[in-house]
Amino acid sequence: MLRAAQLAVNQVNAKGGVRGRPLELRIADDSGNEDTAVRMAEKLYADPSVVAVVGHLTSGASIAAARVYGGGTTPVAMISPAASSPVLSGMSPYVFRVCPSDLQHGPRLARFTWQALGARRAGILYINNDYGRGIRGTFAGEFTSLGGAVIEADPYVPGTPSLEPYLSRMRRAGVDVLVLAAERPGAELALREMRSLGLQWPVVGGDALTGIEADGALAEGVRISSAYLPDRRDERNATFVAEYTRAFGGQRPDHRGAGAYDTVLLLARAIDHAGADRGAVHAYLARVGHGNPAFDGVTGKIAFDANGDVPGKTVAIGVVHDGELVTQAEP
Repeated sequence: MLRAAQLAVNQVNAKGGVRGRPLELRIADDSGNEDTAVRMAEKLYADPSVVAVVGHLTSGASIAAARVYGGGTTPVAMISPAASSPVLSGMSPYVFRVCPSDLQHGPRLARFTWQALGARRAGILYINNDYGRGIRGTFAGEFTSLGGAVIEADPYVPGTPSLEPYLSRMRRAGVDVLVLAAERPGAELALREMRSLGLQWPVVGGDALTGIEADGALAEGVRISSAYLPDRRDERNATFVAEYTRAFGGQRPDHRGAGAYDTVLLLARAIDHAGADRGAVHAYLARVGHGNPAFDGVTGKIAFDANGDVPGKTVAIGVVHDGELVTQAEP
């Protein structure tokens, strides 16, 4: 997120900034922790030079911080590049996001699992937070409506030392696909223990697994739902990926970076049209897609609904292949 946001700022400033003034990023680290997110939000809110917030990354931190940004006498708009919890939808008029919610991720994974993988009996491991519960619930709802069965749905927390008991129970129950409604460390633990148990189920997971492709053979074949994949066929995206790769030592952006890049450029346009006043920026954003033009970004078209969501965005399925996350071919 930080790299892509800075790339966008550099590009805007190279063209003279906005209204003749440079954009500047103020960086805050919420550590993926809700209490820290509130403290960071209070710090940003109190800074009168902050006209909008790009973030937060995770759903729990975004939900906690949103209550700060939307309160007081000078509320500030927050646009999350990646927080997918349905709880964010409509929780505040000052909350926006440029990614689909779990109401799209979970069902998309379920349809892929049913149709492309032919799975009928699913086991779910989910991190016990807003994100994990959201993916678990929306996947299960769609999968069972298609005729599948969720045989096991087991929670874990970041400190859980082993998932082996869950995996062994799933093997006895006869699941034929493992759903990881997990964050990357938990998913890596599950994959290592699957390997040690000799389990070869197909594995699918939500966008919080992005980055697991760096684990190479361990993650080979894992399918991941994502709001964005870097091999998206679009000239604007191809230019962004090339510039990002050149700027950051050959690395490729992920959905979080691409969303942050779009968010910064959208905010630059809002400030250019409406001015650098918090209220004016918010008013502009609230009408993007209906009254103000939709924004054509590298992640697709951004047009906000009344809940601050982007209902026109779709979820792609990527597969880990040779250390990269690439678009999954589907039948």
